[in-house]
Amino acid sequence: MSKRNPITLFLLILIPLLGASFLLHIIILQNNGLPKYGDKIVLSYIINFLLASIIYIGLYIFRNKIKTQIGFIFMAGSFLKFIVFFILFYPSYKADGNITTSEFASFFMPYAICLVVETVFTAKMLQKME
Repeated sequence: MSKRNPITLFLLILIPLLGASFLLHIIILQNNGLPKYGDKIVLSYIINFLLASIIYIGLYIFRNKIKTQIGFIFMAGSFLKFIVFFILFYPSYKADGNITTSEFASFFMPYAICLVVETVFTAKMLQKME
């Protein structure tokens, strides 16, 4: 059995996890009488996937050049995600004066899934570098 490239494995885990989460998320919204595709849910899943992929792939490609700074760059990636949240999502979520549970979940669920997968794969990458 051939060993898979870590980037391929990262994507093979992240895509189905986000896909399953998205389907479950819209089913829960629909069952609760909420709009399935409201609260920028599609944009949120896409943006979180793209940012997580770019951050991990960038860390992996440059891992030997930035060995000592990987942790800081990883944290900078999380900071970038928050900047994107405050630019793309926060204004519309806060437009009515409060952020609903459904709005919060629309951003936080894909963010949390991506963060966990990124963290696990970055930790594995760091262990192999020792």
